[in-house]
Amino acid sequence: MKLAAENLSAGYPGRRRPALDRVTLEVPTGSFTAVLGPNGSGKSTLLRALLGVMAPSAGRATVDGTDARAWNRRELARLVGVVSQNEATAFPVTARELVAMGRYPHQGPLRAERPHDRRVIQRALKRCDVTELAARRVTTLSGGELQRVRIARALAQEPRVLALDEPTASLDISHKMTIVGLLRRWADRGMTVLLITHQLNLAARFADRVVLLHRGRVAAQGPPRKVLREEVMESVYRWPLHVDCDPVVGAPRVVPLDPPPGRPG
Repeated sequence: MKLAAENLSAGYPGRRRPALDRVTLEVPTGSFTAVLGPNGSGKSTLLRALLGVMAPSAGRATVDGTDARAWNRRELARLVGVVSQNEATAFPVTARELVAMGRYPHQGPLRAERPHDRRVIQRALKRCDVTELAARRVTTLSGGELQRVRIARALAQEPRVLALDEPTASLDISHKMTIVGLLRRWADRGMTVLLITHQLNLAARFADRVVLLHRGRVAAQGPPRKVLREEVMESVYRWPLHVDCDPVVGAPRVVPLDPPPGRPG
């Protein structure tokens, strides 16, 4: 199941320039695609527009060839799991109850959990290393613990597409590597993964494709080795960078350098 944008533009009231400006890209079926870019480059807006949450001002976003806003939202929720950047928890539910919400699109209103639902929920808890947190109220969880529970909820949907906005931002190294490694394995098994991230080296190591945004436009897209080049990255991030090949994992490695003379560090 693929996501695509064709000459897609979108913006917000009161802003002079669009958040997205004629973006064309494709997130192929079964790929692990990472979207990179500085703050304000349009990454989160791209995710919302691709999933039909935000109406474009021009162009078109499609999910599996159908206009993203034409999809029945319940049907789309069965197929696409989303982990947004920010989310308020309105009720003091337990971690397991939050993960179980991922089954709602499949259950229907007021429908009790079936054995299959329980197995899926338990598997999602285990994969995200939150089984021991199942009985805890989400209001008592740390930021990293809550993030893993939210990822487990998306996984409990049994989606064909998983879209995540900065899912590793509050995670420690072990859980960060575990989650991104899981995303890689799920993509290898045919799931389409779209990851919005600031983690350049994680994207270089695990993603098949990288889309680099700058001021709402696509600055470069393709395999990590094609996109993560010094001249491209420095022009987008406006900071001196060194890019080489990580001798351990063999992926491109981006190293920030000292600030240029006259610029505060």
